Amino acid sequence: MIVSQKKPFEEVLGYLDDVETVVLTGCADCASLCKTGGEDEIAELTAALEAEGKKVLASKVLTTSCSLLLNRKELKEIKDEIKAADAVISMACGDGVQTVAKNVKKATYPSNDTMFVGETVRQGVFQEMCKTCGECVLGRTAAICPITRCGKSLLNGACGGSKDGKCEVIPENECAWIEIYEKLKEVGKEAELEAVQPLRDYKDRTYPQTIDLRKQAKKGA
Repeated sequence: MIVSQKKPFEEVLGYLDDVETVVLTGCADCASLCKTGGEDEIAELTAALEAEGKKVLASKVLTTSCSLLLNRKELKEIKDEIKAADAVISMACGDGVQTVAKNVKKATYPSNDTMFVGETVRQGVFQEMCKTCGECVLGRTAAICPITRCGKSLLNGACGGSKDGKCEVIPENECAWIEIYEKLKEVGKEAELEAVQPLRDYKDRTYPQTIDLRKQAKKGA
């Protein structure tokens, strides 16, 4: 899931110096789980904005803020309020903010900071697990990502600086490479660590990226 945290309210308010009326949009998916974009958070931000003299014309928790077409359909329910508003505040991840902005002809501002792609460890606890690097190495590292979970993103084993099994960079974390070794040993695959992984070639990671499954299907036909 995409893990987000609330921006300081003063930062959000700073976007609205010349704004009197706003519409708020949330996200029933990741942001709701992170408590940054659900009904409760919309009510909280509404109260805070109104205390500063801003008027919230409408609010809507979208099913998922990053779906362009579904987003467009659901925003029609509050189209009149959006038209009348000076701005829209999207309480979603950075992707959700940009998707909402594509569907409204209004200045659109974020209320959250997007932190990482993570695992829900338990309610309210999230851990970064994936850098979305586009060159997944999990098949060689016991399904433990060294790019994300090693403090130095090393690809060919531990740095030698770990102490008592803990990471040198973030001492409260386990050393990812020790975990990788132990997991490979558990399944009888530790010999795989003898293979040297090449340096990454970042020149192919140009941005922004687009994946079109329809075009891929036509090429494969």
